[in-house]
Amino acid sequence: MTEKLFLADAYAREAQAQVVSADARGIVLDATIFYAQGGGQPGDIGEIVLPDGAIIAIANTIYDADKQTILHIPGEGARLPSPGDRVTARLNWTLRYARMRAHTALHLLTAVLPYPVTGGSVGESEGRLDFDSGDALLDKADIEQKLNALIASDAATSTRWISDEELAANPGLVKTLSVKPPMGGGRVRLVAIEGIDLQPCGGTHVARTPEIGRASVTQIEKKGKINRRVRIVLK
Repeated sequence: MTEKLFLADAYAREAQAQVVSADARGIVLDATIFYAQGGGQPGDIGEIVLPDGAIIAIANTIYDADKQTILHIPGEGARLPSPGDRVTARLNWTLRYARMRAHTALHLLTAVLPYPVTGGSVGESEGRLDFDSGDALLDKADIEQKLNALIASDAATSTRWISDEELAANPGLVKTLSVKPPMGGGRVRLVAIEGIDLQPCGGTHVARTPEIGRASVTQIEKKGKINRRVRIVLK
């Protein structure tokens, strides 16, 4: 199991770690600040600095088959570290922070549009969510105004953990139909946006809503009889 440092501090840009293993599948560290792909958020990229100063470019970060171990995928032909090496992991912070802003904005979007979420993706300062909104008429200008009002409210984000049993007893916390929160490990992480939103999430988020910047609703697409895809872009 890899210790997931990004869950405790999404703003950490680099961290020391020890190499557990390294092979064709990827590099495993005992702890990492690299977010592993999942929940609609892409895996982080960056670099691992070896004890002699050599740099390994990391092209993606994913979970291994056990869903607990994180694999840092090196660029093609990269030199691999040796187990036991003490290394420095450094994020591509510009990309990570852009995704943090977008992910938090999408949580606010679920507060503006309180419908079941059937899909979504987090991009670089942009993202989209699919809603089963029924017969509701979704207006771009109205959604954009409400979303930016929430951003400007200067609400703080925070995280806490609840047990699997607590989540099972409160199914209304789960907004996503397509991606279920990971259960079976005994506890589930909740992300709260003060006074606005609370839902299970393992992603990375900004500390306060104004960090998101101004959001534009660029498109509302019809994806089915009752399903609508809402796309946003941040400035």
